[in-house]
Amino acid sequence: MSLILALDSSTDACSVALNVHGQLSARFELAAKSHTQRLLPMVDELLQSQSLKLQDLDAIAFGRGPGSFTGLRICMGIVQGLAFGAQLPVIPVSTLESMALAYYRANPDVSLPVLATLDARMDEVYSGLFVRDGDSVMALCNESVMKPELLSAQDSIQQLAGQFIAIGSGWHYPAMQQLAAGATVVDIQPQAEEMALIAAKVWAAGAAIDVLDAEPVYLRDTISWQKRQRIRNPDLGTSET
Repeated sequence: MSLILALDSSTDACSVALNVHGQLSARFELAAKSHTQRLLPMVDELLQSQSLKLQDLDAIAFGRGPGSFTGLRICMGIVQGLAFGAQLPVIPVSTLESMALAYYRANPDVSLPVLATLDARMDEVYSGLFVRDGDSVMALCNESVMKPELLSAQDSIQQLAGQFIAIGSGWHYPAMQQLAAGATVVDIQPQAEEMALIAAKVWAAGAAIDVLDAEPVYLRDTISWQKRQRIRNPDLGTSET
């Protein structure tokens, strides 16, 4: 049994959740450009609703990416502050894995693989292929970032022959739609609720880590370089993640 707080701000959505010995409570908001203002108040509201303090927790989970560079850094910074202050370990959780779990939880009779995607901007998508594994999900390949045309040409995707479920914001690209998935659900976003469920299994396996070892997963290293360059030179382009 465990007490786990989870946070995510990897997309325009902002969410926190508590997993109290298997019982979930959560807060979710669409909060584009206001993650810094909303995450901590949402954490406070949720802890107070359960009459808990940070020191009561076993660990803090967070959406480690892929996702928005800015959103991931905001979440990482807040998690670092909370974990340092309460001397808690942390549990990084894949945003794509959480999306796949959300779909399977909402569709318990579906057994087809799920190809989860997020729009990575710059005409690219983040993607991960998952399959149901009991009440969890299992990755069938490494997460990646690439142009939709290249993803649709991958052997692992072609071999599915349309026998999969497409979820997430990356499916608005025409090249993705040509894959003819069995069903497409675009409006699934990473949420802390699923991350809290995934984190409970990680905690039970003894795989939580020290906050000093936690890092966001960007998949695309050039994003951080571009952000740093724009900070140094505001006249550079303004494409976002």
